[in-house]
Amino acid sequence: MVIIKALLYMVWAGAAIIVSQLVVGYIMLWMVGAETFVQPATTAIYSVLSYLLAMVLIIVVPKLITDKKKASKKSSRKSKNSVSAKTYLAGIGIKGWPTWADIGLAPLGMIVYLLFATALVALFSLFPWFNAEEVQNVGFNTYISGLDRMIAFFIIVVVAPIVEEIIFRGWLYSRIKNTLLKKYSKVASIIISNLLVSLGFGIIHMQWNVGVNVFAMSIVLCAMREITGTIYSGILLHMLKNGVAFYLLYVLGIQ
Repeated sequence: MVIIKALLYMVWAGAAIIVSQLVVGYIMLWMVGAETFVQPATTAIYSVLSYLLAMVLIIVVPKLITDKKKASKKSSRKSKNSVSAKTYLAGIGIKGWPTWADIGLAPLGMIVYLLFATALVALFSLFPWFNAEEVQNVGFNTYISGLDRMIAFFIIVVVAPIVEEIIFRGWLYSRIKNTLLKKYSKVASIIISNLLVSLGFGIIHMQWNVGVNVFAMSIVLCAMREITGTIYSGILLHMLKNGVAFYLLYVLGIQ
């Protein structure tokens, strides 16, 4: 039963992300047209709105539903009070400020992730259907410069890592782990949660070579979340990874 509940959390997160992209995408296409929609500034607006809607559906809506259920079951005024925003955020790994340990752990995690990802990609490259060189579509044209490049940098290197860490290593990891702890040991819950979150993170990228790569990164990110108790080092590692990819793709033009 707890495994099914954990899988439902994964489905909810994945479905919310897809629905958010479709809703925002179709509305913006209708408002601005296909030609304007693919422009960097419009793509950036689409990305931000999609991320915001996804966070509302994944994080805010479940909390409101849970608070309403608790309030309906308990009659005392104290019991009716919902969990404070500070406590709720702490539960998904957002508490205090990033420490020097978080900052130092990020580049170390980057090294571990690169070694792990290289090994996994090499393993999957043994299969004929796996194309390690397939280019990832990140929504921005490769040949951009000036303000357009700055906009792409903001979305890819800043916004995406923050939102994705809050959703996957923050909300989803916490939900799955807390669910599994009801039946399994702490070690087993951590391992299963890590694998499920990383599998979901890989699938949501909808591309084999990218999925394998980010699966490896997520394994490291979940481990860092467990070590530090927050998602800050994970955000920094994710930014570092996306920053390197951005430099290679948009500055050097290496695809």
